[in-house]
Amino acid sequence: MALILNIDTATGVCSVALAREGRVVAMKENDEGLNHSTLLGVYVDEVLRQAGVMMAGVDAVAVSAGPGSYTGLRIGVSLAKGLCYGAGKPLIAVGTLESMADAVADRVREDALYCPMIDARRMEVYAAVYDREGREVTGVRPVVLDESAFVDELSRGPVYFFGDGSGKARGVLAHPNARFLSGVTTSAVNLMRLAERKFAAGEFEDVAYFEPFYLKEFVATVPKRKLF
Repeated sequence: MALILNIDTATGVCSVALAREGRVVAMKENDEGLNHSTLLGVYVDEVLRQAGVMMAGVDAVAVSAGPGSYTGLRIGVSLAKGLCYGAGKPLIAVGTLESMADAVADRVREDALYCPMIDARRMEVYAAVYDREGREVTGVRPVVLDESAFVDELSRGPVYFFGDGSGKARGVLAHPNARFLSGVTTSAVNLMRLAERKFAAGEFEDVAYFEPFYLKEFVATVPKRKLF
């Protein structure tokens, strides 16, 4: 019975969940924005304390591997690696979009396609398409939303769009096969089933060398100089 600490900081949601055999033992979550550097360590301590365990009693740490916010991913992965290194535990990486699709497919239970979306800049999202069994139909990529987006997938049948980028798609994708689910966010809870499967299969990452899947390189912006 694996006890896995799950961490997700890929978007504006800071989420930590301790799970045993894919079921929540304790969790903490905040969706008020990118304050992960302040909250994440505190949430890990609180979740472990709620469950009455220490890191020595945890079997593995799972982390949302991206894509998503560059800063958020870096914070989550850095802490996960530090916990694994300090306690000698294995590291499990779970794709952010894959975890969202797995959670929604389990909830909807329809033989359809599932397209999680993470908001990027302007009319762009990070997206991928999965079938009911979690198989990747269209790989993870940045998508500029217009009328031609996802035409191939929509021609096959119903496609569920969800995630914090799906609101932008709702006004653009007018195809009758397009279905939209609101209120679906990234969460450590979404990682649990996939993390459990990876633990059972021994699919672990190299703690020293693992890096998040940023999808795009980080671009620093310089504030405009104020003249007055």
